[in-house]
Amino acid sequence: PCFAMPAVAMREPRALEAPVRMSGEVVKGFGRGSKVLGIPTANLPHDALKQLPRSFETGIYFGWATVDGVGPYKMVTSVGWNPQFANTSMTIVIVGHLRAEAKFESLESLIDEIHLDISSAGELLDCEPYSFLRFDEFLFSLSSSSASAS
Repeated sequence: PCFAMPAVAMREPRALEAPVRMSGEVVKGFGRGSKVLGIPTANLPHDALKQLPRSFETGIYFGWATVDGVGPYKMVTSVGWNPQFANTSMTIVIVGHLRAEAKFESLESLIDEIHLDISSAGELLDCEPYSFLRFDEFLFSLSSSSASAS
């Protein structure tokens, strides 16, 4: 069963009008995700952001991902300007928005918020209208040589 999410500061989950589909080669980031935060990350190249609709806002989103055709996996993505699965390809379908980007008082509060993002996205992705999108054909298309969005 799917229940409404508890009210959490800065969190305003909402479905997107239409899923946003992207794919591209995973590029090396700064290494902060795993080393500093203890949370592995995979980064698409910055030019992939140019492929997003003009009205697409920066923020924390959730959806489905495959890596080198394996998956789908539940995912949380930060769409913004903070640039680790190098030399692999990743395909994502972004289906919802969790919250706006935010500045945090401490590293601990950032880590806590990321864990809450992951937990919230996991629960939402078990529910309709999101759960069926894990079967989206785009996730399994192997068109990963160049980033694209639709």
